[in-house]
Amino acid sequence: MTKFSDLNLDPKVFKAIADAGYETPTPIQAGAIPHALNGRDVLGIAQTGTGKTASFTLPMVSMLARGRARARMPRSLVLCPTRELAAQVAESFDTYAKYVKLSKALLIGGVSFKEQDLLIDKGVDVLIATPGRLLDHFERGKLLLNGVQIMVVDEADRMLDMGFIPDIERIFSLTPFTRQTFFYSATMAPEIERITNTFLSNPARIEVARQATASEMIEQGVVMFHPSRRDREASEKRNLLRALLDGEGEKLTNAIIFCNRKTEVDALAKSLKKSGYDAAPIHGDLDQSQRTRTLDGFREGKLKLLIASDVAARGLDVPAVSHVFNFDVPSHPEDYVHRIGRTGRAGREGKALMLCGPRDEKNLDAVEKLLQKEIPRIDNPLTGDKPAGDAPKDAPKEAAKDTPGETASDTPKDSPKAKPAPRRRAAKPADKPEKAEKAEPDAPVKDEPPRESKPRTDQRSNQGGRGRSDSGNKVVGMGDHLPGFIAKSFDERRAG
Repeated sequence: MTKFSDLNLDPKVFKAIADAGYETPTPIQAGAIPHALNGRDVLGIAQTGTGKTASFTLPMVSMLARGRARARMPRSLVLCPTRELAAQVAESFDTYAKYVKLSKALLIGGVSFKEQDLLIDKGVDVLIATPGRLLDHFERGKLLLNGVQIMVVDEADRMLDMGFIPDIERIFSLTPFTRQTFFYSATMAPEIERITNTFLSNPARIEVARQATASEMIEQGVVMFHPSRRDREASEKRNLLRALLDGEGEKLTNAIIFCNRKTEVDALAKSLKKSGYDAAPIHGDLDQSQRTRTLDGFREGKLKLLIASDVAARGLDVPAVSHVFNFDVPSHPEDYVHRIGRTGRAGREGKALMLCGPRDEKNLDAVEKLLQKEIPRIDNPLTGDKPAGDAPKDAPKEAAKDTPGETASDTPKDSPKAKPAPRRRAAKPADKPEKAEKAEPDAPVKDEPPRESKPRTDQRSNQGGRGRSDSGNKVVGMGDHLPGFIAKSFDERRAG
């Protein structure tokens, strides 16, 4: 079995690894580190939680131990999709470079430009950044990228989902062609493969697991949820989540609950807190200081339930997350793998449960197609011992209450609901007289016939005067704009 001592790392780096308590590298580390130390580009494909960060951090620290950075010209660049992941990469460098003199800077949103400019001006060996903030500094003339020797793109498939690929391509074009590149992704979409073919030179491909696979240590399950009525779907779905949380009992030490939309994150967190659960939201619209406080509280065990959007699906390194709940089925199937990858890390067991409504079944099919297996269905705790598939049988009964006139035994409460229907049917012919009134400004107001008969009378008048009570009267409703050929035909009939 390979050990870190066999990987030819710098002795100071090996000492830091020993201090951290690690002896044996993970498969992605054992495969990538030797190629990285030999100067080759690396294309790493592995599921989340497999130690990808250390697989590029350790060789970078060893190679950067020699040399010195110049002002505004970083020697290495690490690109991350989210602020949280960038911060964790920075912590990893702090851990493994503790015996090596390396300077670093973290460029992320929500932090003052002035503080970041001061760090860049001094010169940094390692620059860790999100693409948007990095380009902001470059366009302001505060940063030069022509001194980058090593470039890392982490979670490239997440970059694709977030729309960062054009920024990544531009950043690649700003760095030297001779750079060494480490490119990491959990999946290989066609767009990702195109970038690797364009910007990587004969990379060593390290694939430690089938693309988009979930850890075997994670117990998975899905509850098929069928609301009784559409207007009750949101509240009934939250009730189901609470039942699942309570059903796990003491086995649930902490959990991340994922939602597809930021508004749903806020609504669910508010609902759970109101019900007495220890919960807090985290998503991209929150202030960075608030996001940091929430994450720190979750890591330290002060917060039990973290309600998150996909901003937290990747990069959250909390080793002991017991459960993951997908309140919504992710719209991108790859996100399911990354979400549930927050549990079952470092050889621990984990559990991932998902709620699937009728509108989510298409997304569920896409997830199972990606995983190449069916996610086990579990019973709905709100329906007792009945499986989730029995829930729709009760739905028509609820719907029958809203259908007036179904049976003779309808309660008086339902009878008023039957009244609006005849009024709606009677309203349709009433629309026609309104149009007729606009087209007949000269029609007399007094003694006018009922609205129902007026359109029919006018129609007969327009058809050559048939059916009129007085053939000597002028055509009703035509007014001064009566065409001449019509008046002439009427005069000829009267003369005859």
